[in-house]
Amino acid sequence: MPSSASARRRASLASSPFALASSSRSSFTGFAPPPAPGMFDPAAPRNLLCCPPAPRAVKHRIVKNPTGLVEFELGRGEGVTAEAAAMVFMQGDIGTETRMRKGGFLKSLKAAALGGESFFVNEFTAREDGCLLGLTGNMLGDIEALEVSEEFIVQSGAFVCSTTGLTLDTKWQGFTKGIFGNNLFMLKTVGSGTMFVNAWGGILQKELRAGQKMVLDNYQLVALSSTASYRVAKHGGFKTTLFGGEALTLEITGPGKVYLQTKNLMEFVRAIVPFLPKRH
Repeated sequence: MPSSASARRRASLASSPFALASSSRSSFTGFAPPPAPGMFDPAAPRNLLCCPPAPRAVKHRIVKNPTGLVEFELGRGEGVTAEAAAMVFMQGDIGTETRMRKGGFLKSLKAAALGGESFFVNEFTAREDGCLLGLTGNMLGDIEALEVSEEFIVQSGAFVCSTTGLTLDTKWQGFTKGIFGNNLFMLKTVGSGTMFVNAWGGILQKELRAGQKMVLDNYQLVALSSTASYRVAKHGGFKTTLFGGEALTLEITGPGKVYLQTKNLMEFVRAIVPFLPKRH
């Protein structure tokens, strides 16, 4: 008969975690030995509360630029926040909630009165999978998707819509900067997500290195990352100001991303004024 010491030793080995893992896998062929302590075991159960899956990005496509729209494919529970009157079409069971901007009455009032945006926004939420939503801006030009993980300054009127984790607030420019675009206040992003902007003509992206400068006409800015600095400056001499059409410009210094539009509303208005009926 085995000694009592040998029996105790076998009982101790059988009750160890290593022995349990080995015995539970012994009936499966092709298994590798258990991982060493501290190594990741792909067969071990995952702690989903500790490591939740990343949220699915909202599917979208921009169609028919430069006078097109952005079309979203929404799954159940997914949503988009849009400016008032941005909706072109809906397909599927999509709920619409008209509300003030995130932050309440004062933030909505600031965005409307100071930033040139609508007081209310529409929040579209899919109640089933496979819903389609078409949104557009009010300018005759491109719609562009900007992935926002840092603060952006946005020209008034350029914002079309965004994913639900992103909202807008107003940003005081000061009197000298407020000359460009006729606004003393710009819009700034709060939060992160995907933002869709609309512009006159095409939208071009320029990436500026640290210390790199560019000069932009004062009506051409669409959006600017807050890592860049800018100031309004007089361009050229008296003749340029009076006859050259370039009185004020925007001097931007990197690092940062600059989104600019190839056309602007003021030049469009000047072009059509001679053809408007005369008032008697």
